[in-house]
Amino acid sequence: MSNAAIPELEQLRFPVGRFDPNTSLTSHQRGQAIDSIAGTPARMRAAIDGLDDRQLETPYRDGGWTVRQVVHHVPDSHMNLYIRCKLALTEDVPLIKTYDEAAWVGLADSRDTPIDVSLMLLEALHSRLDILLRSLSDDDFRRRLTHPEWGEWELVTMVRLCEWHGRHHTAHITALRQRMGWH
Repeated sequence: MSNAAIPELEQLRFPVGRFDPNTSLTSHQRGQAIDSIAGTPARMRAAIDGLDDRQLETPYRDGGWTVRQVVHHVPDSHMNLYIRCKLALTEDVPLIKTYDEAAWVGLADSRDTPIDVSLMLLEALHSRLDILLRSLSDDDFRRRLTHPEWGEWELVTMVRLCEWHGRHHTAHITALRQRMGWH
């Protein structure tokens, strides 16, 4: 692969940039992140609006997941994040479990479930997540958890990850739509 192709591949893989766990948030920015998380289901729904089965089976990039897999992946991931947040709020620096995202999107529910089911799941999950996050104090956001690969993170970093993750995968779909001329 030529060096000229690397930035294009990077843009296709990370259309909103890579997640940086070392960025801090002010209280105001934290509120904006929670607002963005609350809006993720509507943005995801708008991103896939009007797509047919052929388009849903299109990978967002060569070697990437299909639009359908992305739509099913987001609630899978955010369910894990929601549980991790609750663990951090109720246990002292819990060690969380990882999961194999690629294996999960290969399962029958990611292949055979209508995408509207995952969109409804995402909406319900984000309603609960929104209520939980808006109830937390500054001290709550400083509670910690341990990820086996990433180390110890504060809860606020998980909030930032969730906000980034929703934008990241929605942008995979909207960028594909734009490249393909799917209006």
